[in-house]
Amino acid sequence: MCCGDTKDRIRTILLLRLEADRIARKTLKSIKEFAESTEGFEPYVYRMKKTAEGKCVFIKDSACTVYDVRPLICRFYPFELKNVGKGMYVFACTDECPCVGEGPELSREHFEKLFAESKKLMQGNASKA
Repeated sequence: MCCGDTKDRIRTILLLRLEADRIARKTLKSIKEFAESTEGFEPYVYRMKKTAEGKCVFIKDSACTVYDVRPLICRFYPFELKNVGKGMYVFACTDECPCVGEGPELSREHFEKLFAESKKLMQGNASKA
């Protein structure tokens, strides 16, 4: 459900330049084969292409074929990191994920790790620009 469109939501999987480069190296495909350029979502510069069914092009038999290099947006789901200004960020959670509330409660350390991963990736992305 999180890797494609649903009857209630059209999904956009945004990619940083660094993420697109990593996926291209792993899959031995050019970025143009799996993503298209996008503007207005900086620092994201690409949007993942989808199949005719509205699924991510890397979903095969209900599994992600680029899982170990999947984009940050996918690593965070069902959470998203929002910049609330003045150097402050918060994690928000989507209410559409059927698994929210089903697993163990996530710790502050879990979110701190996600945030650190985000910062590291953004810094690496900035150095590639």
